[in-house]
Amino acid sequence: MKIALMDSGIGLLAAAAAVRRLRPDADLVLSSDPGSMPWGPRTPEDVTARALDVARAAAAHRPDALIVACNTASVHALPALRAELEPALPVIGTVPAIKPSVAGGVPVAIWATPATTGSPYQRGLIREFAGSVAVTEVPCPGLADAVEHADEAAIDRAVAAAAALTPRDVRAVVLGCTHYELVAERIRAAVRQPGLPPVALHGSAGAVAAQALRRIGAEPAPSAESAGGVTVVLSGRSADLPEAALAYAEGQLLGAVSPAR
Repeated sequence: MKIALMDSGIGLLAAAAAVRRLRPDADLVLSSDPGSMPWGPRTPEDVTARALDVARAAAAHRPDALIVACNTASVHALPALRAELEPALPVIGTVPAIKPSVAGGVPVAIWATPATTGSPYQRGLIREFAGSVAVTEVPCPGLADAVEHADEAAIDRAVAAAAALTPRDVRAVVLGCTHYELVAERIRAAVRQPGLPPVALHGSAGAVAAQALRRIGAEPAPSAESAGGVTVVLSGRSADLPEAALAYAEGQLLGAVSPAR
């Protein structure tokens, strides 16, 4: 079994680690183009063109499924990716976890890139799922870039700025960019209020990993032998896992396995 994941940069690590935990025996292909990130400020046409290039580089390794581990690419490029690659290659997009976040009826904040915050796409999801639940959209300028480069000081600044915009009564936070899942516990700590339980965080990594297995008719087997390898493709060329990826637990998990043959 071989599962490919694509993103502008290392935001794909969270979903890749989720696949690894569900199927330690699966080979992974990690395709990205860090030189062009962030994709958020780019035009939809530009995002689509870059996403197609990254997806084609992944598809060249003949995976069984492709996870688009990027919210921006899923918003703008998913129809084009599916038109080119399906049905031969199932394509699984990433959607902000708004629906599960509002299930408890508590106030929710959606942390996302400035380009996604207030976008018709995100507003449409809020209208569709939130109902009467109070939802605050929180822009997080610079956070994805800081995570991409494992810049600790910049991460702290961006998280603190977003936390200051998050209402004190928020009890659930949607991580609306895949990069944010790599610093989830720092976000949880930043929004925690004294005397209250920790805020629930809602990412997409686990859901897209499970959906990828469903699309290819595979069952989770977390106790399977850890035999899966990792192939890294940067801007269409084989490479090593970026050094910044190893700053995160997800990157360390993937970096501990041998390259796929």
